[in-house]
Amino acid sequence: MPDAITRHAALDARMVAAARGIRLLGLASWAPKTQQRFLAAFAAGRREMPAVAYPALDFTDARRELAAVAAAADAQHPLGAYLVESAQAWDTAARLLEALGTGAAGAHAIALYGRPDAPLPGGALTTCDAARHFLQIADAYDPALLGEADDPTIDAATLQAQLQGDLDAYFGARVVAVELDAGLIAKAAAGAYRLRLRADARYSPHDRDQLLQHEAFVHSLTALNGRAQPVLPSLAMASPRTTATQEGLAVFAEQITGSLDIGRMKRVSLRTEAIALALDGADFLQVFDHFHAAGQAPAESFASAQRVFRGVPLGGGHAFTKDTVYLRGLIDVHTFFRQALAQRRLPLCRQLFAGKMTLDDAHRFAPLFDDGTLLPPHWLPPWLARAGGLAGMLAFSLFANRIRLDQL
Repeated sequence: MPDAITRHAALDARMVAAARGIRLLGLASWAPKTQQRFLAAFAAGRREMPAVAYPALDFTDARRELAAVAAAADAQHPLGAYLVESAQAWDTAARLLEALGTGAAGAHAIALYGRPDAPLPGGALTTCDAARHFLQIADAYDPALLGEADDPTIDAATLQAQLQGDLDAYFGARVVAVELDAGLIAKAAAGAYRLRLRADARYSPHDRDQLLQHEAFVHSLTALNGRAQPVLPSLAMASPRTTATQEGLAVFAEQITGSLDIGRMKRVSLRTEAIALALDGADFLQVFDHFHAAGQAPAESFASAQRVFRGVPLGGGHAFTKDTVYLRGLIDVHTFFRQALAQRRLPLCRQLFAGKMTLDDAHRFAPLFDDGTLLPPHWLPPWLARAGGLAGMLAFSLFANRIRLDQL
């Protein structure tokens, strides 16, 4: 192994060790009793601002080690550039956790995830514009067209059994275990070997396909493939730097498999709009009302508003902006796939599954995949393994975008 590769591999191992305790979502999450108290008061006709307490955290030693890793890396080398950017992102995440409950946490969140008014590729539109577009379509959608697949009739234990069967069939063995988690904010979350479902949530038949494609076949597979990398084990970690690409890729997987229904697009768009409202001054109760007025049940409205205010003051003017990356990431990833087809570089799309990386990483790592420094992904989702079908869909998308609807 060349000296530069060996040196950066050692630095990557140091970064993994330093970042291991920086569990951003877990440490910023609220205790389940916070929701229980709020919903009990709401059911009794009282509107009470939640009382949230965060731990006092100090990551000074970890940040010092991350700075040392970044300083020792060669920013002109593909691995070095990756390490510099990754170490800096972990440092920002650590600073956010140290500032939980303050406005500074919101500023760090924006540094990591961006704002909803940030421009999309091409510069003319923003993520907020995309959210408004999908919300208008969702509002115009005929409710009579909704089928039984959209009704939340499945309890978490039933869905657990269904997804476990799906995954065991895909892997041919028990590789990823599906578990119930009473403290989860999101309806689902995935790691390399575990897919968690929120124990008190109810799911629709449509959710099964979405969670399989999004959580298992993107988040779990990229973690599993990342763990197999001998040079960059950090590719298995859910770094905040890779969140936009990971979530964009996961929502793109829903879209390309026909699992992305209009209800899902509405939920994602409502979160983007809610973040914009919070940044403009809306407090927790106003954001809760925003979701409730849009048709979400009280428990789901609380969970949605909680995502917006994780780690930041509840009085308005600040937001945990992670949920802006879903729409922006989807558009970025869709653009990436279309460009890869147009440039006859579809292998780049497969390499995105070799670990958790950004779209820029996929480009800079291409020579390292070619020379064997980085391993190709062992596990691929079925829709990407069938490259011909993917190419057909993208080819049609490329041509259809040339048709001007305003001139018809």
